[in-house]
Amino acid sequence: MPMKERLPNYVVNKLPRPSFYRQFKFLALAEEQCVQVKPLLPSQGYDLWDAFNSLVDEPVFGARATSWLGEAVQIPTETFDNMPAVGEDDRWKTRGPFLEWLTKAFPLVHATLSRETVNTYGLLYEWKGADTTLKPILLMVSIFGTHVVPVNPDTLNSWTHPPWSGHFDGERVWGRGSSDDKSGVIGILITLETLIDKGWKPHRGIVLSFGFDEEAGGRHGASTLAPVLLDKYGKDAFAFIVDEGAGFVQEYETTLATIAISEKGSFNTKIELRSPGGHSSVPPIHTTIGLLSQVVVDIEANPPPVHLVPGEPTHQTAVCLGEHGKTVPKSVRKAIAWSSKSKHARKKAEHYLFKTRLFEMLTATTQAVDIFNSGVKVNALPELGVAVVNHRIATQSSVAETKDRDTQVIRRIAHTLKLNLTAFGEDLSHPATCHAAIGSINLNPDGGNGLEPAPVAPVSGKPYQLLSGVIRAAFERHRFGDDNFEGIIVAPGIMSGNTDTRYFWNLSSHIFRYNHHNLGGSSGLGSNIHTINEHIYLTDFLEQIRFFVTLILDADEAEL
Repeated sequence: MPMKERLPNYVVNKLPRPSFYRQFKFLALAEEQCVQVKPLLPSQGYDLWDAFNSLVDEPVFGARATSWLGEAVQIPTETFDNMPAVGEDDRWKTRGPFLEWLTKAFPLVHATLSRETVNTYGLLYEWKGADTTLKPILLMVSIFGTHVVPVNPDTLNSWTHPPWSGHFDGERVWGRGSSDDKSGVIGILITLETLIDKGWKPHRGIVLSFGFDEEAGGRHGASTLAPVLLDKYGKDAFAFIVDEGAGFVQEYETTLATIAISEKGSFNTKIELRSPGGHSSVPPIHTTIGLLSQVVVDIEANPPPVHLVPGEPTHQTAVCLGEHGKTVPKSVRKAIAWSSKSKHARKKAEHYLFKTRLFEMLTATTQAVDIFNSGVKVNALPELGVAVVNHRIATQSSVAETKDRDTQVIRRIAHTLKLNLTAFGEDLSHPATCHAAIGSINLNPDGGNGLEPAPVAPVSGKPYQLLSGVIRAAFERHRFGDDNFEGIIVAPGIMSGNTDTRYFWNLSSHIFRYNHHNLGGSSGLGSNIHTINEHIYLTDFLEQIRFFVTLILDADEAEL
């Protein structure tokens, strides 16, 4: 008689399943979590796409592309922190020559697209589509290309080629902005210039937004461009938005492209500690600097807890790594696959994934004490010490939660050090020590009230699926004829920093941050971005152009 007929059902249901059953259930679950879209090639526009890519293969095209990018790099467009309004600081004027050069370098673009100037240096380009019922696409890939981080004069002798030379050595274009990110603005304009030259016209409208101070928060650029777009097009008017982001890296012997479907929030806590001054010949046990140092040490000893949260962007990245990472151990693959259902599995996945500091920090709400100031003279006890803690807030958290946590951590050490505490306007001094306090701490926001984490774009939507297919198509076409490449995996992810999209949330629910940069190793910081010897390989720049043309042609005929 079969076992199930001899034993009660409640006993049979508790019997251990055969190993093949467990494996089958694990595989079935994993297959449903990080499905890869096939490379997406345009259908109606295939012949044009193929001809465009064949042109990119030609050496003459590469030579012209490097000339364009090199000339762009030769025009310094540095952005400094805390620059006053346009017109109040001559450093803004570096944008003028660059925008004039754009007009001369890309005559077909400027003869075909309409152009509107916002706040002197911000630019909006519009190419109206033949079908005005279709939502246009908004490309902000270029918005940070007109400006770059400054070059430290003390490092000039350390550059292989001068930072504003735009030198091409036969393989790489060198100079500040060559990678981050004048290659973005030049790449997309080369694409449009070439498409216009070939007689192509869009069915779906294309809008470009060029800001000029993303590296300093976009306060003068994107913050003025967004209201113009909202007034002209209305809320949720764009099919999708693509802005700056990461690219693709090698992770666990797998090429992984990460589309940032959100970005962290931010908040700065300013800590002001006051204690009596005096002559340094008669010091207290702890000076203001000593007290503030103990506060900083305590903050760093108590970072926010970090955990994978099912459904959040970094968890979705983890799922794709678990399913497709070639060198991820089998036990970890299984833990990641079950991490949405099991706390035990999630804890095991965290233990493995958080060994990589970058991944842990992408998941966490981070804290970094970036500013510490106190003291004015060697023989005078300082009366005031100031520290600023920068937070990048995870999508599952908030500005309010971050402020509350800072308050609780500092409240404990303030009591221990016998310091009164006022946190964000609330007096939290301990009753037992407030009259015998040796000083005080005051907590306030620094640089505004903070920014909440960005809305998370849906990965199940058509725009994300389209972008995934575009990435795979561009990647594979660039390696056509190479028998050794094994394709690319596309995963959702998050931006640790803030882009200009912070001002554009009302314009689309499908906002993506992706550059199609080849970033090399798992650090995700290739080509010496923001440091000496910044450069970009010609082959990587050409691949970016393939990405742009594939994106534009695919979006033009897609149902979004």
